[in-house]
Amino acid sequence: MKLLFLLIWFALCAEQDARRRQITNTLTLGACAAALGWLLYSGQTWLGAEPAEGGRALLLALAMTLPGYALGRLGGGDVKLLAALALASDSLYLLGTFIGAAVTVVLWLGVRRAVFRALGDGLAARYSPMNPDSGEKFPFSPFLFTGLLLVALCIR
Repeated sequence: MKLLFLLIWFALCAEQDARRRQITNTLTLGACAAALGWLLYSGQTWLGAEPAEGGRALLLALAMTLPGYALGRLGGGDVKLLAALALASDSLYLLGTFIGAAVTVVLWLGVRRAVFRALGDGLAARYSPMNPDSGEKFPFSPFLFTGLLLVALCIR
């Protein structure tokens, strides 16, 4: 059940990013605060890992995302999203999510034009930041959500 809540939260963040190319701090920092609060209250992460593992996952998340943020490849929302995931889970979920996202990006690069052409005008307009013809970098959190979903299916 806890994993389901994590997936729903992540889906909300991904959908918001795919629509607006931004994730609100309410969703990301709120989840960071909730995950940290749960960790301090219960003595384990939301998904049951030891506190030290949650701390290692957080350090790993920051090590993986802050260079991309500094180079302009990742947005601040992606950094906060993965930090919250780290505090709520463990290194296995974090690395699996990141690897799954990378695989999904590669697949997306191959099919994005065909997929976007197949979308109706309403969906294409709603998710215009994902349009391959926009010339801008596309939001990363939808791919992170797919990575988390793949990890959840493989682990649970």
